[in-house]
Parts: sequence; C-alpha cells; structure tokens
Amino acid sequence: MSTGTYTPKPGAAPVGRMIAAQTALETRMLLRNGEQLLLTVIIPSLLLVLFSKVDIVDTGAGEAVDFLAPGVLALAVMSTAFTGQAIATGFERRYGVLKRLGASPLPRWALMTAKTLSVLVTEVLQVLLLTAIALALGWSPQGNPLSVLLLLVLGTAAFSGLGLLMAGTLKAEATLAAANLVFLLLLVGGGVIVPLEKFGAAGDVLALLPISALSDGLRDVLQNGAAMPWGDALVLAVWAVLGLGAAAKFFRWE
Repeated sequence: MSTGTYTPKPGAAPVGRMIAAQTALETRMLLRNGEQLLLTVIIPSLLLVLFSKVDIVDTGAGEAVDFLAPGVLALAVMSTAFTGQAIATGFERRYGVLKRLGASPLPRWALMTAKTLSVLVTEVLQVLLLTAIALALGWSPQGNPLSVLLLLVLGTAAFSGLGLLMAGTLKAEATLAAANLVFLLLLVGGGVIVPLEKFGAAGDVLALLPISALSDGLRDVLQNGAAMPWGDALVLAVWAVLGLGAAAKFFRWE
C-alpha cells in the first residue's frame, strides 16, 4: 500500500454537490412540516374538489373544474414559493440558521439556489397531484404544455422574490402573520376561485397581481387553448424582477 493513501484532503465539496445536498435537505424539511403540507397540498386539493362538486361560485359556462383547475395550480405555486418559503426562511433567520449557513463553505447564492430548487421539486409534486385530482373530476386541459411551464416558472420566480423579501426584512412572527394574511386575501381576490369579473371595476386592478396574472394565464392556455398569454407573462416577469431585485438588495441574514 503506497504512502499517503489515507492522507486527509480537507476542503469544501464541489458547489454542485453542496447545492444538491442542501436542496434535498430543504425538500425533506418542507415535506415533513405539517403546516406547509396544509398550505401546499391539503388546502388546494380540498378547494379543487369542493368547488368542482358543489355549486357555490358561478364560474361561467362549461364545467367548473375547467375554470378551477388552473386557478388552483396557481394557488399551489403561491403557497409553496411565497407563503411556505417566507415562513420557513423567516424562522431560519430568527434562529440563526441562515447566519450559520452563510458562514459555511456553501456560498450564500448557492443556499438561495438550493431553496429555489426545493420549491421547484415541491411544485412538481403539487402539479402532478392536483392534475390527477382534476382529471378524475373530469378536467379537459388544452393548450401548449411549454406555455404552461413558462408561466409556472415565471410565477415561481415572482412569488419566490416576494417571499424572500418578506422573510429577509420582517421579524419571523410578522412574516408568519403577513404571509398567511396575503395568502387568504389573494385566494379570495386573485381570480383563483372567483372570476375577476365579479369584482367590477376593481377587477382591472386585481388583474395586475401576480396570482391573478398566473391564474388568468394558465386559464387562457388550459381552458381556452391560447398559444401564449404574453400580457400575463409580462406582469409575472415584472413582479419577478422587482421581487428578486428587492430581495437581493434588502435581505438581512440576521
């Protein structure tokens, strides 16, 4: 046996490996959290089934599930990328977890990348589950899957930026209250369950919200077979740039 076979070689692992390990950890922590599962899986699923089967809200012509499924997919994105991420990151910041991770060999940008990848993994699971439920309820999706993918990515970027901005600037308790309040307000007034036309003149203003743009964009593609709703995509892109830019500038690690 040659000399030096067991000589230690201290040093950080490759960045890609560190990001993959942190992504797996973030995903496991997210899926083990009961409150996050309530927001990301149970509530969207219950809303989809309830409003599809019970005639509570007038969703217009056609099957209710055809209107509701795109909105619930948008809600799932918001629940994970915004509400769940804001609350989890806010408490990690409060307890000093982010400060310690920021001092580790894992670069801070890589930590945020891992958090984003964890959100995307969770969203894939959400989309698969909600799609299966909607199809069982009689959903007949149309349109181009690539358009749907682009809208979901833009929506994720927009909500992630806003969630990280909130988590990095407010106290953890304030983030918990504000994130849940925003979730409820956008659930009601974001075109997820109730069509924006029901809000009258206020609907034009509500249409500029990221949840409204994502809901309407997905609905245009999946319900109406539109090629690509560029107006809604532009709204999401603007929110993504503003949210991520503000989060990068104002995020406090401790």
